[in-house]
Amino acid sequence: MEILSYYGLFLAKTVTVVVAIIAIAMVIASLAMRKRGHGGQLKLTHLSERYREMKQDMLLAKMEPEQQKSWAKEQKKAEKQKQKLAKQQAKRGGAAKKEKQTLFVIDFKGSMDAGEVSSLREEVSAVLAVAKAGDEVLLRLESPGGVVHGYGLAASQLQRLRDKKIPLTVAVDKVAASGGYMMACVAERIVAAPFSIIGSIGVVAQIPNFNRLLKRNDIDLELHTAGEYKRTLTMLGENTEAGREKFRQDLNETHQLFKDFVHQMRPSLDIDSVATGEHWFGTQALEKGLIDTIGTSDDLLLEQIEQRQVIGVRFAQRKRMMDRFTQSAAASAERLLLRIWQRSEKPLL
Repeated sequence: MEILSYYGLFLAKTVTVVVAIIAIAMVIASLAMRKRGHGGQLKLTHLSERYREMKQDMLLAKMEPEQQKSWAKEQKKAEKQKQKLAKQQAKRGGAAKKEKQTLFVIDFKGSMDAGEVSSLREEVSAVLAVAKAGDEVLLRLESPGGVVHGYGLAASQLQRLRDKKIPLTVAVDKVAASGGYMMACVAERIVAAPFSIIGSIGVVAQIPNFNRLLKRNDIDLELHTAGEYKRTLTMLGENTEAGREKFRQDLNETHQLFKDFVHQMRPSLDIDSVATGEHWFGTQALEKGLIDTIGTSDDLLLEQIEQRQVIGVRFAQRKRMMDRFTQSAAASAERLLLRIWQRSEKPLL
């Protein structure tokens, strides 16, 4: 018994120390986050340098050890010579070397509520703050769509680039449907992979109704509104045919706005033939004029990486621990719904 009591005391002390360490770590982390800003942090990645380093690693891997040493010496010598020439030019007050044009790369992986638009607006603002003539933006887009107001705002953020005459290319490797395509069509050029999912220019809404279940269990529901169409369809109340008709009318109006927006962005598109709510694979979408080129985002980057400075722009939102758990669960549910949708709509490969 005495051994157990000593063990219990030791365990209690250990737990106390561990809890104290965790508490201190959380305080330090919280202070660090406050210093970095409440909203988040802008992170820039020099993709050109990363590509060059990868290329060098691959070249070295193909060489014999003796060749590697010789190659490394030559590279070091060339780098020193380059730095020496730059210093001499600076001393002589010579004209600065012409700066390469920049390709800014933004990633948007959209969820159902388009919550990622808060990061997108910061990324677009950052690009607009420094972009010069000749600079371009590549948006790597992946989204099956979602709420109208969220994706409408996301498209408006991309419109800011278009208004400032900054060329925008959207690359779709997997899916840009519904609200995702609303974003894509803002670009001057849409590039999509052969089997990516494109289109779905339509509007959908569904509401479960539990009114009969409530009646069966003798549960009354009172709903009071001011305004004839303040509520059209409800989950718990008894829906009327007039309410259903108004709901369908609102859907059709939203669909028309969607069609008008797409047609405005891509005037050559036969909008009535593609705005049926259907979606197509990339090669089919090219035939219908929904996209401009077949390809992947990797192809676009490799084309530009030797000619331009390529910089990845990402605004990382600061998230609380609880937000991380809830968003992770929501993302898992959305992936499951997307998988079910894809399997029901198209044959599996």
